[in-house]
Amino acid sequence: MNSLNIKLLCSPLVRFSSTLPTEFVNRNPRNLERMRIARKPDGYHLGKPGRKFWHKLQLVTSNRTVTAQVIHFMNGPIVQAKTSEWALRKQLYSIMDTCAYINLGRVFAQRCLESGITEMYCDINPQKGGKVDKFLTEVVNGGIRLEEPEVYRKPNPWDMFRPEKPWEVTEE
Repeated sequence: MNSLNIKLLCSPLVRFSSTLPTEFVNRNPRNLERMRIARKPDGYHLGKPGRKFWHKLQLVTSNRTVTAQVIHFMNGPIVQAKTSEWALRKQLYSIMDTCAYINLGRVFAQRCLESGITEMYCDINPQKGGKVDKFLTEVVNGGIRLEEPEVYRKPNPWDMFRPEKPWEVTEE
């Protein structure tokens, strides 16, 4: 590259035309859930309680494996981790003991964070000090909150408490 080309590239008069659009269109189907303005499904008043969630943690234990899943209220399972997966099974002595639950919790939390899910509803009531309790502890230690935030409601002008809008960033 000669000096003339370098001068032209560094010159403030040279403007590069961009092919990028001027508007950004977010095509994430779960963007309203992330912004906390999407509606949570209530179900029917006679139905069983616990249906008001966007993402729900489900732990399924069978005779041979343990499966942890994040269930979306409309689309079904999104993220899944099993103790019968080859990469996890190879590292475990048994795929049903306490160590398997702990490691499943670590792997599951990592996959949730990689997919962008940091909060989910959990209605599992574990025994104190049991396998499921250790699984949930590892999920929380991995950076996942086991409760979903409330849906943002626009405050009235006369309300004394005005919550911060979840989509605005305030710098300190």
